Amino acid sequence: MTFHGYLCEVDNPKELVTLSKKVCDSGYTKFDTYSPFPIHGIDKAMGIPASILPWLSLTGCIIGLSVALILQIWTNGIDYKIPLSGKPYISLPAFIPVTFELTILFTAFFTVFGMFALNKLPTWYQPIFNNKSFKKATCSGFFLSISCLDNNFDEIKTHSFLEKAGAKNIERIEEK
Repeated sequence: MTFHGYLCEVDNPKELVTLSKKVCDSGYTKFDTYSPFPIHGIDKAMGIPASILPWLSLTGCIIGLSVALILQIWTNGIDYKIPLSGKPYISLPAFIPVTFELTILFTAFFTVFGMFALNKLPTWYQPIFNNKSFKKATCSGFFLSISCLDNNFDEIKTHSFLEKAGAKNIERIEEK
């Protein structure tokens, strides 16, 4: 069996936020929390920085806008000029529909694929999913796991730390 870390349980969201803050303050960086609903303040307690996803979305928006305008200006105004009723070759009001659509399309692609990359998805398997008590995380359980890949992780010291911090039901995460 391969050892992957520890999984512990607490009774309520407030205890999970408190435990997360203690774990983060102790220098652990490779840990995660699990709960059946979002918990206000958990990101701050875990030391998670603000997401760069809005910046990825803005980048997609600007690229989509630029591609649409450059494509239409090039094709209608430079490369393939067709005189239609004396209208200007480069007419920004006529470019609005295509510009809007490509802006939305590129923004959506950058947002969705950026989210997948930032969340390291798809992750098909995690050893923590085999833990019987972890099944409560979807309905009534509040859990915290610390990976053995963390630089501060020591099997005995980490287990002792979790006990002193108030964690209950501390279990080893092992892959069979």
